[in-house]
Amino acid sequence: MSTSSTPASLPELEVDPHPLLDLFAFASQLPAPLGEMATSAEVAAGLDRAGAAPLAADDEVRQRVRALLRAGGFKPTGRSKPASEYLLAAAAEAPLRSINPAVDACNAVSLHSGLPISVVDLARVTAPLRVGVAPAGSTYVFNPSGQIIDVGGLLCLIDADGPCANAVKDAQRSKTDGETRSTLVLIWGTSALAGRAEAAYRWYAELLAGMKMTAALVHPRR
Repeated sequence: MSTSSTPASLPELEVDPHPLLDLFAFASQLPAPLGEMATSAEVAAGLDRAGAAPLAADDEVRQRVRALLRAGGFKPTGRSKPASEYLLAAAAEAPLRSINPAVDACNAVSLHSGLPISVVDLARVTAPLRVGVAPAGSTYVFNPSGQIIDVGGLLCLIDADGPCANAVKDAQRSKTDGETRSTLVLIWGTSALAGRAEAAYRWYAELLAGMKMTAALVHPRR
């Protein structure tokens, strides 16, 4: 694996104890505002479900990821199914639509690994940062039209203002935009799929390095 130079400082992240979570979190620094960057050909190829990749999703991965999300009491079905399942369905007949280099890399790795992944703009979240199960009744807006998701019982990234990202839908307030210069990425792995989250991280780092973006692991406090 090759990466470019790491960010000067890494965010502090606290992770609550969990029976299944195998979280890989890393910070990424961009060489220019995201809106001025282009998606690499390698990442674009990864948006095709039939494209070559070091990982392949299957039904066992789907079941294990759902079990991870159910552990806190959340029901990962219907409109609340893992984001990785949405990607698989969306890519069934045609490659995924390109959004921006940071999100495209996320979607490529999630599509082929079967693991849900969150990407947040570090400038749009407020310390302290923690990963834990959101309390019952927790909600947030997840898209520009103002739709709301209830994330109670779901593993989430939680900042000073509340839950803001998870394996289903990230909050609109924490998403990347054209001005983004640094991101926090969370690969929502499960210990029931030993080594899969790490393999996803390594491939992800290589894709980012090809676009002059860094990938520096954030070592959580527990």
